Amino acid sequence: MVIADFLERNARLYGDETALVEINPSEERDNAVTWRDFSLIENTRPDLPYRREINWRQFDEKANRFANLLLSRGIKKGQKVAILLMNCLEWLPIYFGILKSGALAVPMNFRYSGDEIEYCLDLADVDVLVFGPEFTERLETVPKALEKLKFKFFVGRDVPDFAESYLELVTYTSTKAPPILLSDKDNAAIYFSSGTTGRPKAILHNHRALVSSCETEQNHHGQTRDDVFLCIPPLYHTGAKMHWFGSLLSGSRAVLLRGVKPEWILRAVTEEKCTIVWLLVPWAQDLLNAIEAGKIKLDDYMLDQWRLMHIGAQPVPPSLIKRWKVIFPNHDYDTNYGLSESIGPGCVHLGVENIHKVGAIGKPGYNWQAKIVDENGNELPQGSVGELIVKGDGVMLCYYKNEQATNEVLKDGWLYTGDVARMDEDGFIYLVDRKKDVIISGGENLYPVEIEDFLNTNTKIKDVAVIGLPDERLGEIAAAVIEIKEGMEATEEEINEFCHALPRYKRPRRIIFAKVPRNPTGKIEKPVLRQIYGGGRLVEAQTTK
Repeated sequence: MVIADFLERNARLYGDETALVEINPSEERDNAVTWRDFSLIENTRPDLPYRREINWRQFDEKANRFANLLLSRGIKKGQKVAILLMNCLEWLPIYFGILKSGALAVPMNFRYSGDEIEYCLDLADVDVLVFGPEFTERLETVPKALEKLKFKFFVGRDVPDFAESYLELVTYTSTKAPPILLSDKDNAAIYFSSGTTGRPKAILHNHRALVSSCETEQNHHGQTRDDVFLCIPPLYHTGAKMHWFGSLLSGSRAVLLRGVKPEWILRAVTEEKCTIVWLLVPWAQDLLNAIEAGKIKLDDYMLDQWRLMHIGAQPVPPSLIKRWKVIFPNHDYDTNYGLSESIGPGCVHLGVENIHKVGAIGKPGYNWQAKIVDENGNELPQGSVGELIVKGDGVMLCYYKNEQATNEVLKDGWLYTGDVARMDEDGFIYLVDRKKDVIISGGENLYPVEIEDFLNTNTKIKDVAVIGLPDERLGEIAAAVIEIKEGMEATEEEINEFCHALPRYKRPRRIIFAKVPRNPTGKIEKPVLRQIYGGGRLVEAQTTK
């Protein structure tokens, strides 16, 4: 079985039922694709002009149309088609169209600069690019990369000179499934690592990995056809799409929300009757802050059907979930852990029944194995700190065209995650930190996540990142980059006093008040912070309001 089989089944069984909804409430996004940019607007409610939807039959037909377009242009099984789009109603049909043609889908980060786009197109040997209007100017800066592509398809109006109109071309192609034979062992997609430790690496997965992620997600969160999933994170990332795979497997509706403002999230939950919402840490923090500050009144929304909130993509401060449960006591909660190399979320997860273990990332997920090992790959006893490794059908085939990097992380079928972790006496795994983020100060190992979790209990702190900075005497010192909540203020002395509850060696030696940068999947961009504050361009701490 391949992943597209689920789409065809849903089209056959639930053809007239809504599959996907796109909501774009923002009128202030420059160059954003809005509903007005498309010639084929389906099932738009007159009272909600920013809303579009398609049913399962239309979803499958759109995928078939694009697959047949690719085949008509001579694209063959195994060739690569990149997607450079913001979240929109076209994204998933294009993705499935690529898979149905036998080509490999190559989703790309919408924050890439022109140079990064060129690098990734070349790394993945991309033949076709599908892109939206937000990226035209960036692509124009890399004409050599465009020349190498066989075809460029533009999703929107005002088609640039160097591309063709996707919307016009798919209007004239067949809606029938193309006669391409695929097996679960065939290559399916190339995803890119987040690049938080250097240039992105190309991660190759087969169809079995995609199907595995469907099975894992649906097993963990029990999606039924009555559920409605609110998807906010970018679809180019494995996390968002693989959580949506639970909706695909169950034949249930999903809502793509283009925006992260707390009031937009609650309005979408209310209007679309969403039952499952996956958030990143910053969005959950913003939502709680807005409610606690009185800027949002829950009585203005209809939220009784909302049954599950889950978080992934980065360590989750236990204090955040404790606050969440105070405001939303009836919500189930789950923590998801995964990597793009392990096809996104779920290789380790907490489980909604284990709320008493908040702080842990959980136990091995459905059809997954996990253990903690030392530097020689030997399994460590419970309580010991070592590297987390995982094994399952969702493990990548390789880093595409990078045998050395592949051999460093794939050993005997096990994926070495680079995350430092420990396992408690009940078998629950706790992340300690990224292997490369560990701070060695005066011979002591400091784990930034532990210090961040402590600082996050301070009610004035909105976000925090702890990094290592060079020090002549100690080698490295821990520095805390702290973002204070709007309307509040704090001083360096106040934070230092708060940290007296930590053992002396774990206390940050430097306090920096600044915004904490995160990438689109919510991960703190620590290399950026180390470059800013450890590379000679230091910003002094100051009182922040």
